[in-house]
Amino acid sequence: MPRPPRIAVLDLGTGNLRSVAKALERVGLAPEVGADPDALRAAAAVVLPGVGNFAAAAANLRAKGLDEALREVRGEGRPYLGICLGLQLLFEKSDEQGGSPGLGWLPGRVTRFSPTDAAGRRLAVPHIGWNEVRFESRHPMLAKGPERAHYYFVHAYRAEPQDASCIAGRCDYGEPFPAAVASEQVFAVQFHPEKSQHAGLQLLEAFAGWVAACS
Repeated sequence: MPRPPRIAVLDLGTGNLRSVAKALERVGLAPEVGADPDALRAAAAVVLPGVGNFAAAAANLRAKGLDEALREVRGEGRPYLGICLGLQLLFEKSDEQGGSPGLGWLPGRVTRFSPTDAAGRRLAVPHIGWNEVRFESRHPMLAKGPERAHYYFVHAYRAEPQDASCIAGRCDYGEPFPAAVASEQVFAVQFHPEKSQHAGLQLLEAFAGWVAACS
């Protein structure tokens, strides 16, 4: 019986790694949690999860040499799945803590939700709970999934891509915002598939299929 693909789950000290690893195991993958650039380079694919501080996560990426290892993996065409903070770090900068640089793979910035919606009503920030995502991409991750599904969110910041063509899914919270982005071998979601029950597991099964197709 073939061994399951080894997936590097990057540990940037931003939490929820155990639940992500367990969910990946459920779809037949072999997650290895850590922050070793060489282990990342040897993996079939990489998952960058996380919640919390953008600046601290970006600093950890650079301090550990993971930013360069990620660029190598991307250049070799291996899949990248970003979850929550793993989506935000793809962009050039975040407004959090006065402005922090990200990986810069996608043009744009990360901004905090407005405390009011378009009608001037107060909006709870962070955005926490279940919300519907409308997918709009032909990416392999979405080839067999539903066009709409509900997922679990926990975030105070949202991406503002400079190029709207990278948006793979949208959600509404006060106003529309990108819930998923995609570019070649990169796919990332603002929600937490590991906390999203059947819909989240279905998305991770699509990730396992994508990894197998790229191996």
